[in-house]
Amino acid sequence: MTVADLQSKTNYKILALPDPEREIVGAYTGDLLSWVMGRAKPDQAWVTIMTNINVLAVASLIDLSVIICCEDSIPDLAVIEAAKTKGVNILLAKEPAYEVCLTLSQVQKA
Repeated sequence: MTVADLQSKTNYKILALPDPEREIVGAYTGDLLSWVMGRAKPDQAWVTIMTNINVLAVASLIDLSVIICCEDSIPDLAVIEAAKTKGVNILLAKEPAYEVCLTLSQVQKA
């Protein structure tokens, strides 16, 4: 499934989508950046409420497919613009992380 596929099936709001055809092969949920750096895997979706500029560094370092900001946690415009420049996809979900993960599982199986 691509990030574009996920977005079209969930209607998560697009905040930055510089690489819509990026494949998603799993997901990781977490809000402690050092924890995510040590455990998330390349090509995963990262489900989080974190929105500061450091999420872009973590996503780039790990080579994540997309950051999904939960509970309407909206990054600053500067973060969104930097994501577009750095090639990091960001989607926005209203639901809590647990529900987003359930949705990801269901969408990937469909």
